[in-house]
Amino acid sequence: MMTRILVDQSQGLPLEAQSLEIVERKGLGHPDTMCDAIAEAISMELSQAYRQTFGRILHHNIDKCMLVAGQVTIQFGKGRVLRPMRLIIGDRASFGVGRKSIPVEEVAVETAKRWIRAHLPHVDPHRHLHYQMVLQPTSVELGAIFDRGPGLLPANDTSAGVGYAPLTATEQLVLQLEHYLNSPSFKQEYPETGQDVKVMAVRMDQVVSLTVAMPFLAKAIHSERDYFRMKDKVFTQIRAFLRTQTHEAYRVELTLNALDRPDQGLKGTYLTLLGTSAEQGDSGQVGRGNRVGGLISLKRPMSVEAAAGKNPVSHVGKIYNVLCHQMAQRIHAHIPGVREVTVWMTSQIGQTIDRPLVVSAQIGIKKRYVFKRVMGQVQELIKVELAEMEGFCDNLSKGSYGVC
Repeated sequence: MMTRILVDQSQGLPLEAQSLEIVERKGLGHPDTMCDAIAEAISMELSQAYRQTFGRILHHNIDKCMLVAGQVTIQFGKGRVLRPMRLIIGDRASFGVGRKSIPVEEVAVETAKRWIRAHLPHVDPHRHLHYQMVLQPTSVELGAIFDRGPGLLPANDTSAGVGYAPLTATEQLVLQLEHYLNSPSFKQEYPETGQDVKVMAVRMDQVVSLTVAMPFLAKAIHSERDYFRMKDKVFTQIRAFLRTQTHEAYRVELTLNALDRPDQGLKGTYLTLLGTSAEQGDSGQVGRGNRVGGLISLKRPMSVEAAAGKNPVSHVGKIYNVLCHQMAQRIHAHIPGVREVTVWMTSQIGQTIDRPLVVSAQIGIKKRYVFKRVMGQVQELIKVELAEMEGFCDNLSKGSYGVC
């Protein structure tokens, strides 16, 4: 089967020029992001273990993880865990071939604990979480896809992916702000803050409304007065950071912890014991958080596929969504005259993953550029990207591309 490559010229306004933009990012300690990141880390560890034991990556999809919120009691200056969080790790994995096997469940749990230790310093992965394994052996039909010897594998599903470039100034601002608020430098300066950061931006013409949610740690806050004093310091620091960012908006309106109410005690403050709302307030699930690229950008086309945790060598729900973003970024970066680009890819189950049914690119062209010339360059770049699919999947399995 030959892949059809379609390139169309966009007739609409680029997103930057539209009057409304809505962009969200769920940060490092958000329960949904935790599930995505842990599922992806498990997939990478299993991929490495499969290679070492069997010489190739076997079938696995660890994309049905759920984090069930626990229960804590909090007061100013103290608190304790009443019921641990529960991490449910599920779907399918290959436990072995013939007489060889790997300890899949042990790998999954140890990987989850290692990720928590590395990213959530206030969460003890042994005391504050319970782990429930619901991984089942892979089906015979899907497992057979991985027995076809060296080379590219067939797509294990009929699915589609999408990606776009470049990021708008608003999208960049949201990413940069969450990364800053969860950066080691910020946490060193403001150790009273937790990791469950969420940023929502609404751009209306040239006015950006930014709403930031970030918990403060109960053990570091000894009174309501202490809370609002520290909140004012953090608010001022965020304002200072925003002034350093390049943005075309003439006004950025900032709100931090919008539910806060003075004179309401604990009811009017955003405090957590462990730095994440998963301790009590919110559960999490793979696929409910950031899309590939790290954002929930509501004016962009998005796939409903959850990329995190899916295997990186045959599951097009992961491969094509990540590759579409990479293609879009390279088209924008390397082909003169491309103002904005969106790329779609659709698979057909059973066809090797380098032969999608169709790849479609919609191009916004800068003034004084000829579309037909740009179109030919885009088609050639897409062909090159498809020809390098094996190397792309290898890099994907090693975590070279972010999925959440």
